[in-house]
Amino acid sequence: MPSLPSFSKASAKAPGPPPPMPPKPTWDPRPVNVRPFPWLRPTIRIRLTLLYGGMFLMAGIVLLTIIYMLAADALHDGSALPLKILGGKFEATSDFCDLPTQTSGPLLQEAVNECLQHQRALALNTLLNRSLLALLGLTVVAFAFGYAMAGRVLAPLGRITRTAQRVAGSDLHRRIELGGPDDELKELADTFDEMLDRLDQAFESQRRFVANASHELRTPLAINRTLLEVQLADPGASAELRQLGKTLLATNERSEQLVEGLLLLARSENKVVDKRPVDLSEVASQALDQTREEAQAKGVELRGVRQQVFVQGSGVLLERIALNLVQNAVRYNVPDGGWVEVTTQPQAGCAVLVVTNTGPVVPAYEVENLFEPFRRLRTERTGSDKGVGLGLSIVRSVVRAHDGTITAEPREGGGLVMRVVLPL
Repeated sequence: MPSLPSFSKASAKAPGPPPPMPPKPTWDPRPVNVRPFPWLRPTIRIRLTLLYGGMFLMAGIVLLTIIYMLAADALHDGSALPLKILGGKFEATSDFCDLPTQTSGPLLQEAVNECLQHQRALALNTLLNRSLLALLGLTVVAFAFGYAMAGRVLAPLGRITRTAQRVAGSDLHRRIELGGPDDELKELADTFDEMLDRLDQAFESQRRFVANASHELRTPLAINRTLLEVQLADPGASAELRQLGKTLLATNERSEQLVEGLLLLARSENKVVDKRPVDLSEVASQALDQTREEAQAKGVELRGVRQQVFVQGSGVLLERIALNLVQNAVRYNVPDGGWVEVTTQPQAGCAVLVVTNTGPVVPAYEVENLFEPFRRLRTERTGSDKGVGLGLSIVRSVVRAHDGTITAEPREGGGLVMRVVLPL
């Protein structure tokens, strides 16, 4: 067997060369915004502590001064002798003292002691009453001063709240731009301004995308529709080619409806800024006129009383609300003897549009799902000839853009009752 090489203890324990040290970084790993003395920062906590601590100290000094003055007055009244000597006789100086006629003896001493005790009790009672009045006055002053100071300290929060309310009205160009000390409120305002900048950029990017997509998606579909219509108008086209053209034309029309619905859904997610008075009854009548031919073809009766009521909003978008609701009510109806009732009426501070129709029975648990995109009642997400599944989604988005609400309730016997409430 070959012998293994042997190593001495010295060679086994001899340390190797040290590993190379990593290069020293040339950049400063400390954050840029770290303050050298963070405890010197005028935070809200420190300011409130100093404010209310100083108020408490001032109130204590004032109260102590008043009590000192009242106590000095009480001691002056309480330490006065209840008698005086006139011509070798004692004469009481207090109305509560009844001194004996004797000029010496235990009776006189006892009477003087009782008189002094009564005078001290009266002085203490007066001191207590005046102290309570002083405490009550200082309490009122302290509450008033504290209320004023709290309003001054919390004024930046009111400014932040008002800006947030304006932003909620789709005015993303407003900023707080809070000045003052570098405290938590200014940090909150600056963070809020940064968030608004990002939101404004995101919404502006979305608007540009919708505008570009509106052109890029509509143009090829319009070209396809034109080519198909030209091919179908050719008298020499075969029957198979005509059938294929009709099928492709229907598919192209469905794609156009889908694109229009998606673009309208994207635009209606924002608030309506340019609002004008719109007659809701006229909008509903226009929707009925556009759907009347389809309703007659399906044997659906259109009825209802529409009262004149004006709301603030976009006439085009409001017409889309009524048109989508009426079209859904006509298309999802019973085969024979169906009807759609459209009514508008004013109520306290709002206008109400109600669309009621006959139709299949709708379970209550499936009503909310009807407002989701591409969702229909007990049908597939695609492949339906009644629409693209965006009608009620668009309606809900447009209603929310007008600060309104929409609710759906199953009608007894089948169908739905759609109620749209819009502020005046």
